[in-house]
Amino acid sequence: MATVELRFSAQPEHVRTARLVAAAVARRAGVEEAVLDEVRLAVGEACSRAVGLHRTNGLTAPVRVVLTEEEKVFSIEVSDEVPGPAGGPAAAVPGIDAALDPDTEGEDEMGLAVISGLVDDVEVISGETGGTIRMSWPVSGTSELP
Repeated sequence: MATVELRFSAQPEHVRTARLVAAAVARRAGVEEAVLDEVRLAVGEACSRAVGLHRTNGLTAPVRVVLTEEEKVFSIEVSDEVPGPAGGPAAAVPGIDAALDPDTEGEDEMGLAVISGLVDDVEVISGETGGTIRMSWPVSGTSELP
């Protein structure tokens, strides 16, 4: 299992870097070329959401992105440090209802709706120490990693 971890200050200009790193690591992990745009867009949305939450709540802590290559799956976790309902279900996460209700408006809700449209396997969790968006994609089995 190969893992890449990226931490960046909650500034919008760093989201592009996170997208580029995610796409490069996904390509090396064996994610199909046709899916790389989805990876890039989903990571951009998740990172933008985390940056927005940090800035809105006055947090200076970095946003954390963990990219993990396993045998048959490539996964990405984007974590923020904005406290939410401890151990609450995904429905308790602010904005998750938008993924189910397209009539809901708001930047946070729109980001989650976009992510849920791009990624088949997505989980949004929240806790006392922050929230995490977990996304995963299948890999083709051939990795370019040495």
